[in-house]
Amino acid sequence: MKVLTVSPRGFCAGVRRAIEIVNLALEKFGSPIYVRKEIVHNREVVKDFKKRGVIFIDELKEAPRGSLVVFSAHGIAPEVREEATKMEFRTIDATCPLVTKVHSEVHRFLREGYSIILIGHKDHDEVVGTMGEAPGQIRLVETVEDVADLGLEPSSKIMVLTQTTLSVDETKTNLAAIREKFANANTPGRDDICYATQNRQDAVKDLVDKHKINLLIVVGSQNSSNSRRLCEVARERGVKAFLVDEGREIKPEWLKGIATVGVTAGASAPEHLVQGVINLFKEKFKAEIEEVFIREEDVNFSLPKELNKMEPFEISRCQKE
Repeated sequence: MKVLTVSPRGFCAGVRRAIEIVNLALEKFGSPIYVRKEIVHNREVVKDFKKRGVIFIDELKEAPRGSLVVFSAHGIAPEVREEATKMEFRTIDATCPLVTKVHSEVHRFLREGYSIILIGHKDHDEVVGTMGEAPGQIRLVETVEDVADLGLEPSSKIMVLTQTTLSVDETKTNLAAIREKFANANTPGRDDICYATQNRQDAVKDLVDKHKINLLIVVGSQNSSNSRRLCEVARERGVKAFLVDEGREIKPEWLKGIATVGVTAGASAPEHLVQGVINLFKEKFKAEIEEVFIREEDVNFSLPKELNKMEPFEISRCQKE
């Protein structure tokens, strides 16, 4: 059996930044630190932080007044910041800058007179935060069928924004339907799609189309939409794919009759979990391992100013980066 590992895979710049923020906050301020929602969508990352004194909450009311709270990489609505101010929280914002860009676009294009359509998944944390930037003023499209019920005139001036963790392939059908109905539908000058999401999907296509893998193993958690999408990309091309958090979840029956396996990881999956999968194939299945390089990623984001500059217990309340 041959196992092809692909690069790029795993952590994107936004995930690296969010995890580093929590690590540095623990070093600088100690525990407990509260994180609203999962800092990133990965079970092992969350589990590790819990062991080190991080408390994950769904709502701010779960944290004592005056606590140190980190906002997750997926972004938040302004009403969450307002609530944090009222509860006298000290806050650090770990929102991915690519998500912050979309939030800024909402306000910019509303000021310019556009009606906003957002392509995304209704219950995803990122979409909830983006919709919260302008309650009642953003129309969500999950499927082509949603386009018929947007309540806009065909001549409307429209700007179409996108959940960052989708992909060009994922959005093109919805975007085509929107443009077919609305002649004045536009998109931002710079794409909202996360570079890492697209790169990882392109890498899977390469494994399937050029290297002819028979099976794809994706390392990532079930609540990671970009990880699930990697499986879907392979399945759409006729290749079996499974999403696992770690190597021990791989079932021997998946490998029966398989000559070549591809291994990748979603944008929130740590590399040590990928290496665990690779070691399992080496030790248990005596597989030959080969790395496939698709393209280099050199994107990095700066840390929030409040974390870099402020002394312990002097973090600005609800201050955006």
